[in-house]
Amino acid sequence: MAATRRPIALAAAVATAAALGAAFALPALAAESSPQGAAAAPEMELKDGTLDWGFKESFRKYIGAAGKITVKDGATQAAGNGVFTFVNGKGTYDMTTHGTDTAFQGGVNFSAHGGVLDITLSDVKLSTAGKGGAITADVATPQGAANDVAVADLDLSAVRPGQGAGGTMVFKDIPAKLTKAGSAAFNGQYKEGEVLDPATLTVKAVAAPTEKPTEKPTEKPTEKPTEKPTEKPTTKPTAKPTESAPKPSPSTTATDKPAADPGAIVDGTLDWGVKASFRSYVTGPIAHGKAETTAGATASGNGYRFPDATGRFDAGKQTLSALFDGKVRFLGHEEDGAYTLDLSLTNLEIQADGTKGRLIADVSTKDRATKKVATYTGLAVADLKLPAGGLTARNGVVTLSAVPATLTADGTKAFGGMYPAGERLDALTVAVALDKNAELPSTGGSTGGSSTTSGSAAGGSVGGGGTVGGSGALASTGAGLPAGALIAASGVIVAAGAGAVVVARRRRTV
Repeated sequence: MAATRRPIALAAAVATAAALGAAFALPALAAESSPQGAAAAPEMELKDGTLDWGFKESFRKYIGAAGKITVKDGATQAAGNGVFTFVNGKGTYDMTTHGTDTAFQGGVNFSAHGGVLDITLSDVKLSTAGKGGAITADVATPQGAANDVAVADLDLSAVRPGQGAGGTMVFKDIPAKLTKAGSAAFNGQYKEGEVLDPATLTVKAVAAPTEKPTEKPTEKPTEKPTEKPTEKPTTKPTAKPTESAPKPSPSTTATDKPAADPGAIVDGTLDWGVKASFRSYVTGPIAHGKAETTAGATASGNGYRFPDATGRFDAGKQTLSALFDGKVRFLGHEEDGAYTLDLSLTNLEIQADGTKGRLIADVSTKDRATKKVATYTGLAVADLKLPAGGLTARNGVVTLSAVPATLTADGTKAFGGMYPAGERLDALTVAVALDKNAELPSTGGSTGGSSTTSGSAAGGSVGGGGTVGGSGALASTGAGLPAGALIAASGVIVAAGAGAVVVARRRRTV
C-alpha cells in the first residue's frame, strides 16, 4: 500500500504536477497551495487519464467461475481475471477548491446463472474533494438502470503521488469502500462499508502555454509578455529537465512501488475444523452423515485444510486479507435418499486488523423442516482474537497458529440458531506466503487425501466441545436439528426456477 504522509488533497498534487512538471514538490497542506493555485488559474483541464480498478477481487473470481466478465468500449482487463482499466479519462481540476472530476471510457458486464445475474458498469467517473472522493458509474441490471450511482467512497488522506510515463501523476492503491447506493446496486450482496479493491488513478494536465502566449501579448503587450516569459522559463525548463532527469528516479520509485507489492499473497493455507462437536454429531450415530471436501479442500486430522490463498498483507498497517479455495459440506439425517441436514462453507476469507479479525464464508444451508435452501454470501461467521504482533512475516510467511474463534451473531444464521452468538468454535491456523519461494508449514495436512469423512463418534460432547448446539437434547434424543436449524429466516433463498439467484460475494463457486 502507499506510504503514509501528512494529509493533503489529491487535487493539490495534480496542480503542483501541472505547474512543476515532474518535480512533485507537494505543499504540506492543500490550504497552503490554494492561493497559488487560484492565482494561476481557476480551473485546469485533465486528459489521458486511466482508472485501474477491479471492484472486488472475490466477486471477479466468483463470476469467473460461475459466468463471464465482458469489457467493452475501450476498457480492458488484466490477465488472470485481473483488474479493469478504464481509459481516455478527461476532466478538470479546480485550483481554488482542489477538487477533481475525471470521466473515463469503457464498461464492464458481469453475467452468470443464464443471465439472471447481469450487472453492467459504464460511464465510470472519479471525483475528489479534499481528502475524500468517490467512484460513480451508470449501473444497469435486469431490474432497471440508474445513472451516476456513487458506487465507492475513496480515502486519499494517506495516498502518496508518484510519477508515471509522459509526465503523468499516479495515485496508486487509493482505499475504496462500498457505499449504500453501491450495496443496493449489487442487490445487497455486500454491506455498506465493505472494503473494495483499491483504485489507481493516473492523470495528466493539459499544458496550455501555447494558447496563453498568443492571446496575452495581444491583449496586454506590456504586462503579459513580462509575466509569461517568467512563467515559461520557470515552468517548461523545470518540467522538461526534471522529467527526463528523474526518469531513473521514477524507476527507483517504480522499484519502490513494487515494494508495496511484496504485500501480495501468492499462496497459503487455512486449517479449521468448524466445531469438533458439530463434526462428531454429523458423522455420529444420530445424524449418520458425512463431511465432504471439494475444490481443493482436504480433510485433516482435526478438521479441514483450505489452500491457494490470495489477497494482501500490510506489515505497516498490520492488516491481512486472505481468501482461500476449497469447500466443506456437511450432510446428515438421510430421508428418502436425500439429506435433510445440508450445510456448505466455501470461499473462506480471513480479514485481520491488529489483534482483531473475522472469518468470512459463503454459506449454503437447508432447513430440515421445509427443505428450503438459504445462501449467505460473505457471511461473517466468526470473530478472531489474534496475538499481539502476530501479523509479522518471517522468511516470507505470515503464520497465525491456534487463533481462538467465536461465533458471531450473523454466524448463527449458518447453523439456524443451533448455537448462540459467542459460542466457541474450533481454533484456526493460517499460513500465507508473500514470496513464491517461501516454504509453508505442513501443519494440518491431509490425512490420506480422503475427501469424505464419516464415522460413529458419539454425537454428544467431543473433546470438551460440549454437547451439540449447547444443549443435550439433540445428542441424547437424536431428534435432529430444530425446525429452523441450518437456515435463517432472512437471507436470499435460491430456489430452482424462482429466479432468486444471489450475486455471490466471491470469485469461486464450488
